Amino acid sequence: MKNKVLYLLYLLYLGSFAQEKITLENCYDLINSNYPVSRQTELIAEQYQIENSIIQTEKLPKLDLAAQATYQSEVTQVPAASLGIEPLNKDQYRATLGINQLLYAGGLINAKANAKLAEQSTKQKQVEVSLHALKFQINQLYFSILLNQENRELLLSKQNQLLTQLKEVQSGIKNGIVVPTSDKVIEIELLKIDQQLFENKTSRELLISSLVALIGKPLPTETLFSNAPILIHKSEALRRPELDLFQFQKEEMESNQTIITKQNIPKLSAFANGGYGNPGLNALDNSFQGFYVAGVKLNWNVFDWNATKKQKQSLDVQKKIIDTQIEAFTLNNNIALDQQQTEMNNITTFIESDLQIIELRKEVLQTANSQLKNGVITVSAYTTELTNLYDSENALLQHKIQLELAKANYNILKGN
Repeated sequence: MKNKVLYLLYLLYLGSFAQEKITLENCYDLINSNYPVSRQTELIAEQYQIENSIIQTEKLPKLDLAAQATYQSEVTQVPAASLGIEPLNKDQYRATLGINQLLYAGGLINAKANAKLAEQSTKQKQVEVSLHALKFQINQLYFSILLNQENRELLLSKQNQLLTQLKEVQSGIKNGIVVPTSDKVIEIELLKIDQQLFENKTSRELLISSLVALIGKPLPTETLFSNAPILIHKSEALRRPELDLFQFQKEEMESNQTIITKQNIPKLSAFANGGYGNPGLNALDNSFQGFYVAGVKLNWNVFDWNATKKQKQSLDVQKKIIDTQIEAFTLNNNIALDQQQTEMNNITTFIESDLQIIELRKEVLQTANSQLKNGVITVSAYTTELTNLYDSENALLQHKIQLELAKANYNILKGN
């Protein structure tokens, strides 16, 4: 049992050094969770809760405390001094506490809350739009790294082929079949490949560094980037977040129209004021006394010179402007989709030609290899044909990666 446990621990230890693998979808998920803009989602929700709680306070009683001391140059004269009524003091004092409770506002408070919710939805969708746009950058970096990754394998393959050929040439030199300096030609080509591999390595590090900055997750340079084929779904309807954003903006306009309508509805409230002062409510009692007043009041803006109507008309115009933005966005996006489809068709044609060229290049190289062994051609001629084959294979590789990039961009344009 102990041996089994030790074996499992050993496997876990080895697994910790396994090559890390990442996919394009992983990068999308990481940018949605780690990119700085993504943190706005929680902040917007927090801001909504605060602002909504402020709106709800309109349903609560309002307390007002006031105090004043005044001195008047003149007071009302009472022509009844014979009755023992003292004249009013020119210095007067009063402290009051008032309470107001809204009883009816025609749904205005709920309308404000709904408008604030619509505003939050618009802001949240704007964050999603910003993150969606970053996917194009992710695609460009990811497939550039893939091209770099596959190109390295191609360079290593060419290097191995040259090393094998170098041994044969060196053997031919010893046997006097091949010109003595022929091996130098291959060694030069190997040095060129070393340079290309070094350039490939530094380019990969730079590309991965840029990708890491976007996704917010460290990636070792030896990370394996998945090259799984991209699937596209042409039949699906357009699902761009920008279209949802436009719709949320229109709903926000409609919420504001509701607020404007309800602002002119009569509002009923109760009030009570109590205080202490000299004089009190009895102006003839020239002494400090307590007092209170309670009642209900109705406020109604009966006529506003059509301001409400014009405000709603302005919002209607704004909604029509948004409709034109939707139309323009859809048109431009469909044009971009058509261009992307044309690009995919062209690249597919190039790939078919690449495959034919490579087959022909292989036949030529095979003949050149036979001719080299028989001393018909020089090593330089052979390396030229080998480089031609490599260039053709590299062109095929580039076209395949470009096709996958075009598919990924097509999906982003569709909103998938």
